[in-house]
Amino acid sequence: MSTDFSTCDFCDAHKNDVTGAFRVLPPAFRDYGALRKFSGPVFTVQCFEDNSLVKAALDTEGKGRVLVVDGGASLRRALLGGNLGAAAYANGWAGVVIDGCVRDVAELAELRVGIRALAAMPLPTEKRGQGQSNVAVHIQNIWVLPGEWLYADEDGMVVSAKALI
Repeated sequence: MSTDFSTCDFCDAHKNDVTGAFRVLPPAFRDYGALRKFSGPVFTVQCFEDNSLVKAALDTEGKGRVLVVDGGASLRRALLGGNLGAAAYANGWAGVVIDGCVRDVAELAELRVGIRALAAMPLPTEKRGQGQSNVAVHIQNIWVLPGEWLYADEDGMVVSAKALI
């Protein structure tokens, strides 16, 4: 995972892209992990108020990837907490982006992994084993596909169909 990039520079270079290969995620996400700047190839999970597949993904070798979770923008349950954040770090994930909530914010802040989510919510999810992995997800009205690249820094997050650095 390289941190030698700027999302502003990427946006300057791709601001006229009409192909859809370069997208900017809306500024709806807050930082929760210790890393403010991260990047990597995307792995996706689509779920709603059930983090079973988030856990399954983060319990595997991350290899510098970024887990992008379409949680339906729910603000009612946390899809990631301290234990799963620690698993993300231990298993080599570069980052986790959740269109939903996190919990155990103080614990997440200590982890050297990028974590972005909409808000904090102390209520955990139900464990029903529902959802899908490695599928196209719709995050804040932006499509994100498995295998694309996500770059996050202090200015925001961008997604590209191919590696930009």
